[in-house]
Amino acid sequence: MQTIYRLFEGWIDPFQPGSGRSLPTSALAFLRLYVWQCRWPFLLMLILGGLTAAIEAGIYSFIGTIVDMLDAAEPGRLFADHGLTLLGMAFVVLVLRTLVAAGTALVEEQTVIPGFNNLIRWQAHNRIMEQSLGFFHDEFAGRISSKVWQSGQAAGEFMVTLLQVVWYIIVYAAATMVMLGDLDWRLAVMVALWLAAFVVIARIYVPRIREQSKANAHAASGLTGRLVDTYTNIQTVKLFGNRVGEEHGMRQQFGEYLAVLVRFTRNLTEVRALMSLLSGVMMVAIAGFALHLWQQGSLTTGDVALSLGLVLRLNLLLGRMLGQLNGLFRLFGTLQDSVELISRPVTVTDRPDARALERTRGSVAFDAVTFHYGKGDGVLDRLSFEVRPGEKIGIVGPSGAGKSTLATLLLRFHDVEGGRVLIDGQDVRELTQASLRAQIGMVAQDTSLMHRSIRDNILYGRPSATEAELRAAAAQAHALGFIEELVDHKGRRGFDAHVGERGVKLSGGQRQRIAIARVLLKNAPILILDEATSALDSEVEAVIQENLAPLMVGKTVLAIAHRLSTIAAMDRLLVMDGGRIVEQGSHEALLARGGLYADLWARQSGGFLAEA
Repeated sequence: MQTIYRLFEGWIDPFQPGSGRSLPTSALAFLRLYVWQCRWPFLLMLILGGLTAAIEAGIYSFIGTIVDMLDAAEPGRLFADHGLTLLGMAFVVLVLRTLVAAGTALVEEQTVIPGFNNLIRWQAHNRIMEQSLGFFHDEFAGRISSKVWQSGQAAGEFMVTLLQVVWYIIVYAAATMVMLGDLDWRLAVMVALWLAAFVVIARIYVPRIREQSKANAHAASGLTGRLVDTYTNIQTVKLFGNRVGEEHGMRQQFGEYLAVLVRFTRNLTEVRALMSLLSGVMMVAIAGFALHLWQQGSLTTGDVALSLGLVLRLNLLLGRMLGQLNGLFRLFGTLQDSVELISRPVTVTDRPDARALERTRGSVAFDAVTFHYGKGDGVLDRLSFEVRPGEKIGIVGPSGAGKSTLATLLLRFHDVEGGRVLIDGQDVRELTQASLRAQIGMVAQDTSLMHRSIRDNILYGRPSATEAELRAAAAQAHALGFIEELVDHKGRRGFDAHVGERGVKLSGGQRQRIAIARVLLKNAPILILDEATSALDSEVEAVIQENLAPLMVGKTVLAIAHRLSTIAAMDRLLVMDGGRIVEQGSHEALLARGGLYADLWARQSGGFLAEA
C-alpha cells in the first residue's frame, strides 16, 4: 500500500519551475495554465467521476430489477432463478464501486491536494519574488501571503469540486434521462425540462454571484491585511494608546466587508428558494406521471420504484449542485482576486540577453539620470556624477533631496526613467539582478532582520562562510558580546537564538550591528551605507567606524548620512538638494566655500542634521 501511496504522491512535482512567461490575468485562463501542467491526474479524475455516477445510477436500476424479481418469483426459488444476476449486482456494489472510490480518493488526497495546490503556491511565490521593491511597498505583506496561499487552495478545491461533484451530477443526470427514457420517453422529457429550468435559473444568478464573490474575496483580503498590519505594528498601537481610533478603523473595515457579504448572501437565498420550488414541482409531476403509467399498465412496480428512486436522488444531487455552485462561485471569486495580484506585470526584469556581473573594479557612474517614481517630475533630474574604484564618497542633503533614491537605482530596485546607471562602464539594466546585487553590500537605517536565528541572519550575506568567518564578522561589528549572551523563549542560545519578527527582540543598535556583520561577511566590492550607524550610540558608532575602516580599503563606498560627522572623513562629499548635486568636494573645502553644506553643518544640533 505504501508503494501505491508514493506512486500517486509523486505524480505531480510541486516544485517544478514555471514557464517564465507572463501569467494570464483572468482566473479561467490562469486555471487552464496550471491544469494543463497536471492534465493526466485530472483526466483520471474525470474518468473516475463519470464511473462513480454511472455506478450510482446503476444501483437504482438494481432496485427496480429486484422489486420485479420479488414481485414475480417464488420465495424459495429467488436465489436459484436469479442468483447469478444478484451476484453480479453484489460484485458491482462491493468490488467495482470500492475500487473506483479508492482510486478517486488517491487522486484527490495523494496527488491533487499536495501536488497541484502547492505547485500553484510555489510558482506564485516565485513570481511574487520577481516583483520590484515598489510592488511590496504598495501592498500589505499579510495580504500578499494570503493571496499566494489561497490561490493554490482555491484552484485545487475548484477542480476537485468540478470533477468529483459537478461532473458526477452531470453524468448522473444524463444516465437518469437515458434510463427513464427507456421506460417512457415522456419521463425523459420531464427530466430534461427540469434540468433546462435549473440551467436558466443558474444562468441568471451565476454572473451576479460570481462578481459578488470576487468583491467578497477582495474585501476579505483587505480586512485580513488590516488585521496583519495592526498586529505587526502592535507596539505603535499600544505606545500611542490609540485603541479607540484603531478600533474605529477596524470596525469600518469590517463594515465594508459585511456590506459586500450581505449583497452576496441575499442572492444566494433567492436562488436557493427558487431551486427548491422548481425541484418540488418537478418531483410531484414525475412521480404522478409514473403512477399514471403504472395504472395504465405501461410500467411495472419495479419501474415505478426505479423512477422514484432516480428522481429523489436527482433532487438531492441538484440541491447539492446548488451548494457546490455556491462553493464554486466563492472559489472562483477568491481565485480571481488572487490572480489579479499574482499576475501583475513585473516592472523590473532581467533582459533575455542579460549577462552576469563578475567581480568588479567598483567604479560607479550616474549618467544624466532622471527618475520621478512615475510622477512626471521631482526626485532626480538629469543627475550625473562618477565614483572612481576605491573612492569613498559621502552623500548629504536635506530630507527629500534624493539621496536614498541613488541607492535604490544603483541596486536596480527601480529602473531609471532616463539616463544610465553604470558599474565599470556597464549599464545595470544589461546585467542580471542577482549578479549585480551580489557585488553590492548595503546597511540601511531601517534594519530588518528575519525571524530566524542570529546565525541565519548573518550568514544571509554569504551562506558558504565558515563558523570562524561568521564569528569574525560578528566581532568586527561589535556584536559578538551581546550575541553570546542571548537566550530566546525556547532556550536557544547565542548564534542559535531567534530574533523575533523583524528582529523585535533586539534593540535598534543590536539589529544594526547584526546587519553590519552580515555585510562585512558578504565582503562586496561596493558598499552602500544608508544611515548605517544611526541607531547606535556615539561610543559604539566610533568603535564600529574604526572597524569598518580596514574593510573599506580598496572598496567603493557610498555613505548616505544626516549625521555629518559620520561622513566628514570621506574622500569626497556630494551635497544634494532638489534632486541635483549643488556642491561637491572635501569637508574642509565645502566649509570654506560657505554654501549649503556649511549651512547644514552650522545648523546641526548634537551631531544630527536638522530638517531643512
